[in-house]
Amino acid sequence: MMQGAILQLNVSDDPAANLRETVGMLREAIAGGAELVLTPEVTNCISTSRTHQQDVLQFQDADITLAALREEAKSAGIWLLIGSLGLKTDDADGRFANRSLMISPKGEIVAAYDKIHMFDVQINEAETWRESDGYRPGDRAVFAQTDFAKIGMTVCYDVRFSHLYRALAKAGADILTVPAAFSPVTGAAHWHALLRARAIESGCFVIAPAQTGTHASARNKTRDTYGHSLVIDPWGEVILDAGTAPGVYKFDLDMEKVAEARGKVPSLANAREFSGP
Repeated sequence: MMQGAILQLNVSDDPAANLRETVGMLREAIAGGAELVLTPEVTNCISTSRTHQQDVLQFQDADITLAALREEAKSAGIWLLIGSLGLKTDDADGRFANRSLMISPKGEIVAAYDKIHMFDVQINEAETWRESDGYRPGDRAVFAQTDFAKIGMTVCYDVRFSHLYRALAKAGADILTVPAAFSPVTGAAHWHALLRARAIESGCFVIAPAQTGTHASARNKTRDTYGHSLVIDPWGEVILDAGTAPGVYKFDLDMEKVAEARGKVPSLANAREFSGP
């Protein structure tokens, strides 16, 4: 049995302050016996101001959140999924990367995944998002190979694109991670249904650490996120729903459930190629 913990965060647009809060929660999770800890999307900074992001975000090699969390993972000897960080890139247009990173018990980056699908939507007249204005999309699906499972890494809006999860599962994933900063409107409507579907169709555990609440901002407007970090087993059962309070949420993973679910309904093995439409 693998002991895990999700850190459900309510970060601001101040990376240094966010880091202090995250490290405190991480140490609490480690003290509670967690061997795998996961943080949400944009663990280092939530901001609706591209100018502010340009001022406070860093390149990967200089990011204070990544450096500190790598040290914490190494000191404790745990696996750590940093759900994602907003990071500067060398792109000519100045756009950032939304990058998820898996850290080994030695503090090494064993996998890095750049979010493929950008949240470019108009939910209603009051809520429009153009993530691609500030972030450039990735173009490669990524695994993290650990000593307990093969983990397919995704981020937030990716959850609506089932072919990505099917490809990761068919290539050997046992766990799918979906760190998020989900909109309250779409969260209430779709979050649970989408994540349960991804687990059921793949026969994988799905672990989705989330941002929650109203995120303080020194510049520009604040932003709200849905919360409800989830852990779902390969049969589609919700084994953890964190609700809306920030905090450390523990769970256990029985990896034998992957083979058990796929043995009952071998949809991956039964999948067929087809022509059309």
